[in-house]
Amino acid sequence: MSNYQNSLESKLWAIADELRGNMDANEFKNYILGFIFYRYLSEKLELHMNEELKEDELTFEEAWQDDEYKEDLEDEGLIALGYFLEPQYLFGNIIEKAKVNDFILEDLIKSLNYISNSSMGTASQDDFSNLFEDVDLNSSKLGRSDDDKNKLISKILLNLNDIDFKLDDDESDILGDAYEYLISQFASSAGKKAGEFYTPQEVSKILAKIVTLGKNKLRNVYDPTCGSGSLLLRVSKEAQVGDFCGQELNQTTYNLARMNMILHGVKYGDFDIKQGDSLEFPQHLDTKFEAIVANPPFSAKWSADKRFLDDERFSAYGKLAPKSKADYAFLQHMIYHLDENGTMAIVLPHGVLFRGAAENVIRKYLVEEKNYLDAVIGLPANVFYGTSIPTVILVFKKCREDDADILFIDASKGFEKVKNQNKLRPQDIEKIVNTYANREEIEKYSHKASLEEIEENDFNLNIPRYVDTFEEEEPIDLDEVVSELRKINEEMKKVDAEIKKYCDELGIQAPIFE
Repeated sequence: MSNYQNSLESKLWAIADELRGNMDANEFKNYILGFIFYRYLSEKLELHMNEELKEDELTFEEAWQDDEYKEDLEDEGLIALGYFLEPQYLFGNIIEKAKVNDFILEDLIKSLNYISNSSMGTASQDDFSNLFEDVDLNSSKLGRSDDDKNKLISKILLNLNDIDFKLDDDESDILGDAYEYLISQFASSAGKKAGEFYTPQEVSKILAKIVTLGKNKLRNVYDPTCGSGSLLLRVSKEAQVGDFCGQELNQTTYNLARMNMILHGVKYGDFDIKQGDSLEFPQHLDTKFEAIVANPPFSAKWSADKRFLDDERFSAYGKLAPKSKADYAFLQHMIYHLDENGTMAIVLPHGVLFRGAAENVIRKYLVEEKNYLDAVIGLPANVFYGTSIPTVILVFKKCREDDADILFIDASKGFEKVKNQNKLRPQDIEKIVNTYANREEIEKYSHKASLEEIEENDFNLNIPRYVDTFEEEEPIDLDEVVSELRKINEEMKKVDAEIKKYCDELGIQAPIFE
């Protein structure tokens, strides 16, 4: 990581601290990330327009003064970038007012609304509408009076203005990675709520490497519980991705995912992030995907309505996941969307490996009837924000190269302790990915279980049934134990003698029993 990126991340987190005392991390992330995104969109538009107007020897602000240019400028912004903003609402002009202590809240609200409303009725409407709805500049948490709110927001924007985003140096990846860093910092501060929007980068890296093995390009990638979009974007670090598709239940997190895509330079036509429940109201039913990744909410509740027995995603199994645990419902949903040449990797709680009833029926169908399960990878406990339970990565392929066995990996002991969190180290990630890629059998770490072996275990996939991690203890030297006990006994006699001496002096009975 460059010194510039280190410095950028530190400065951005320091600015976030301005709001830390007013609200919890899950709330103030909306403001900081929103303001960074507003500045990014503002400067991106201005740079683009100035470049387009070079031949006319005009700046964006100068051209906007001429009515003949206005319509063309707006069309250019909407077609090229998906949004538009009048020069008076640019970040730089808001900053000029903040520098002289002017009241900026009204203009700032208009600026954010302008960006969202500019895309209405265009191809980018779904990607920009209501993007800033969680940046509530009227919130009492920003201050008691409007002047207090104005002072706080002005201070944050002025601090933000002091940072060089280097957008004109085509360094959007650095800013995008810094944005990711902030999201991860908010996640570590948000506790239980963090699971709603963020998968630790170490786990994301494993999933991304697995679904891209042997491929430099992917036609598309899908995440039905995409959170902030970080997992989708991680895949693009391993291979060139054509289209990014995802769905997110939480409205606030859905907004964050769209911001994250745009800030990482993904064009509005190359991503399709939808809002809603992917089980109850799926938004991408007609599409098959070459890569699918997901970290669904563990053992979430869902309706398990009987109508789903007629739904193509679930009907072949004859059973639905229980109402209290939607883990297999997410898995079935993803299997349905997986293309014949695709790979999917999903993070789930360990219970999916051995729970009975309907879940066992579904598990048996996937292994015995379809033979889609390629690998079971056990992760350490306490690697996710907000939960300490151990988790497992399940890897599925519809056309498996090695369809005679299932690879089991027990990676539960490979981590380092960082504060109150367990963290996978680079060597831990590398070992998991290499073992999977080479389908290696490593003593006390991995095993290729035949389908007959799985059947003998009644399709129970609990990892200790297949990977023996038992460590023999050193033999006990009984003579040494006896010698140690004698020594302890002699020391106890000395202590008893001391106690008796003091009790005799006090004229009381000593509490000593032979």
